[in-house]
Amino acid sequence: MKKTFALVSLLVFALACAAPPTNDVATTNRNANTAPPASLAMTEADAIAKEKAIWDTIKVKDYEAFGSMLANDMIEVIDDGVHDKAASIAGVKDFEPSEVVFSDWRYLPIDKDAFIVMYTANTKGKMKGKEFGPLAARASSAWVNRDGKWVAIFHQECPVKPPMTPAATPATSPKPTASPSTAPVAAVTTGPDPIANEKIVWDLFKSKNYDAFADLLAADFMEVEPDNVYDKAASVKGVSMYNASKAVLSDFKTVNIDADAAIVTYSVANPGVFPGSERHSSIWVNRNGKWMGLFHHGGTPVGKVPATPAASASPTVR
Repeated sequence: MKKTFALVSLLVFALACAAPPTNDVATTNRNANTAPPASLAMTEADAIAKEKAIWDTIKVKDYEAFGSMLANDMIEVIDDGVHDKAASIAGVKDFEPSEVVFSDWRYLPIDKDAFIVMYTANTKGKMKGKEFGPLAARASSAWVNRDGKWVAIFHQECPVKPPMTPAATPATSPKPTASPSTAPVAAVTTGPDPIANEKIVWDLFKSKNYDAFADLLAADFMEVEPDNVYDKAASVKGVSMYNASKAVLSDFKTVNIDADAAIVTYSVANPGVFPGSERHSSIWVNRNGKWMGLFHHGGTPVGKVPATPAASASPTVR
């Protein structure tokens, strides 16, 4: 899909985000209660091959083939907006990659009919005839099997930035703390409405109820942020260090992947934590009758939409 991060944003982006201030690369951690079905229709190698194939259509300017690989209800989340299929096809016509190098591939099954791939793409080329690069972005795509054909239903990018450095701890002896409570986490009710679920999550952040937040995440949960890709444990640790007290969510949009999975994308403004706004997206899944967070991609800066086509909307990675 078209990559149109504002060039300036890619070069100077240094926003704080909800990702943990650590450098923990994500690992998959599953248990019997929240693991995806054992019967999966797509191998990791085949999933990566499909993502690379859609890139190949852009390289050779086969826009008809590109469009045929997109679901009719697909969304693309980049700095200048949330684009539908028609806008995404129009956008790639301005994007001419001359060099694309992939790395850091990760694969996350959603169910037997859907999956997510995450990766880093380093690109050079032209955007609207102007040279750009090298530029790097973290990307994620969700694919779904629709009537026997695999099509891309979601894509998002954020610029790569160095890992955040944890704040130095005071040079004093730690004070004794009480033993952790063994009381069960109060149940939080989620359902098939991903907007309602996402609002619940942010309310838990604001109330600092991180145990309840962790209880809403699937064991194989993964999060993509500008500085890294995180597993469940690292994400829970990270939000405990994140001030969400002034966060305001807006511009919600949802897409159903299938009967047991849905995407929600939205904007977050959090004065005092990062300037401007960021785009965030989550995928919620029904696991054994409970709707749980499986995936999150944050840190996509909300850029200014150019006033005219000649203004500097610049490249992204797919």
